[in-house]
Amino acid sequence: MVIASFLAVAVLVYTYFGYPIVIGVLARLWPAQRKEDPDYVPTVTACIPVFNAASYLPAKVESLLALDYPKDKLEVLLFSDGSTDDTVLVARQLAERDPRVKVIVSEARRGKPIGVNTMLGVATGEVLLMTDIRQPLVPGALRALVRLLADPNAGCVSGNLVLKGSAGSGAYWRYENWIRLQEGRFRSMVGVTGPIYAIRRADMSHLPEGVILDDMWVPMRLRLEGRSILFAPDAIAYDDAFGDEREFGRKVRTLAGNYQLFSLLPALLVPFRNPSWFEIFSHKLLRLVCPWALVALLITSTVAWMGAEMSGDASWTLYAARALFGGQVAFYLLAALGGAAGKLGALARTFVVLNAAAVVGLWRYLRGSQKVTW
Repeated sequence: MVIASFLAVAVLVYTYFGYPIVIGVLARLWPAQRKEDPDYVPTVTACIPVFNAASYLPAKVESLLALDYPKDKLEVLLFSDGSTDDTVLVARQLAERDPRVKVIVSEARRGKPIGVNTMLGVATGEVLLMTDIRQPLVPGALRALVRLLADPNAGCVSGNLVLKGSAGSGAYWRYENWIRLQEGRFRSMVGVTGPIYAIRRADMSHLPEGVILDDMWVPMRLRLEGRSILFAPDAIAYDDAFGDEREFGRKVRTLAGNYQLFSLLPALLVPFRNPSWFEIFSHKLLRLVCPWALVALLITSTVAWMGAEMSGDASWTLYAARALFGGQVAFYLLAALGGAAGKLGALARTFVVLNAAAVVGLWRYLRGSQKVTW
């Protein structure tokens, strides 16, 4: 039982500490050579699916129209997915002020994939800027994306989402973003940041109507073709770091989408088919295993400790099992206290919430109950 406990610890330590170190070393020792071209200025269509976001529309559209990019080479598509607030009214007012803004209205709420597919049929730009409604972009974001997209081997270029606020999810995202940066420097990211990424219109095929994570399905389909998914750290979009309660729902959707992704693209799990198999295994697949490693660790360490106590065993087994059990109790107490225990407590709570979300995400995927709408 103690050996089983240490195997569970090994999975957790490698996933959250070992892999970031390994990918950081790989990125430093064998960085990929990128062909950037600051003079590459293609026509661009910004695509924004919207549902009941009237209050966010003016700031978002303003940030897009203020991009440091030729005005005659940028258009903005707003797709209202069955909005019931003033989204359509506000969107049309914005379109009246600037002819580059175009509004598409769906009376029924049908989900992001259909919205993206609809905009794909209307877009005129050589490049699509895929972005969400809530996150404003810095003026240089688009140029930072397209200068990397000039590389013919580049499939997508992901932007850099910066979260503001002191919530534990913000610290976790900075950790996650660092890993993505190293993966992009090494050979390829294993996904893009949904609120900001660029892709050639010719490379953007129609999304399956039920796909949950377009920001994984789109880039990984291209990665299986041998194309690289790049990271542009200067292409910044801003958002707020949400509390664990709201983050839990978002993460459940994301992790249910990861399970779905592997069923839609099973080649991702095959080493000789997936050029980024090592990164997918270490970064995505093991994250889905970690909740069960936590459960296994709690059970095996408890059984080992109780067994050693009952048998009168005073060897290293007793002390190791006791230390493992006590460490877990302390950690979960810290997580229960959350922010009341300071930054460490907030991080512990976020870690537990995210792993719990993986379990709920699996349940929703198996039941088919995760909605494609957002």
